[in-house]
Amino acid sequence: MAPPKANVAGQTAYAADASAVLSYGKPDILKLRADFLRTAKGKRLPCPAFLLQARARDDDAPWRVGFTCSKKVGNAVIRNRAKRRLREIARVVLAHHGLAGWDYVLVGRPDATVSRDFYAMHADLEHALHKLHGTQK
Repeated sequence: MAPPKANVAGQTAYAADASAVLSYGKPDILKLRADFLRTAKGKRLPCPAFLLQARARDDDAPWRVGFTCSKKVGNAVIRNRAKRRLREIARVVLAHHGLAGWDYVLVGRPDATVSRDFYAMHADLEHALHKLHGTQK
């Protein structure tokens, strides 16, 4: 195995793993309630494990994403697990299929977000984005 190399942030990464780490940037995260409310008024695409809400903004800024899970999803441990799963599929899928100038919110569903197969959730998000943007797979 290659010796570890330090990057700019002071973290170490192996040379073989560096391309995987650098292939996805950190997305812009929705944090303000007003942004969530504006996105909730946009388009809604239901999926088995989550609800995708999306809206087009009037700018060419990079896409932004937000995550939410109500107490209906479960206790704090379950809600956090659901949000971690949603963050990961968004990180992977939106990096390739998200459009500039769009806001996306992934809303967790009770039982389904935590228990649904990860690859099925990945496919669900891809399908929803293709349907939303009218693109072909």
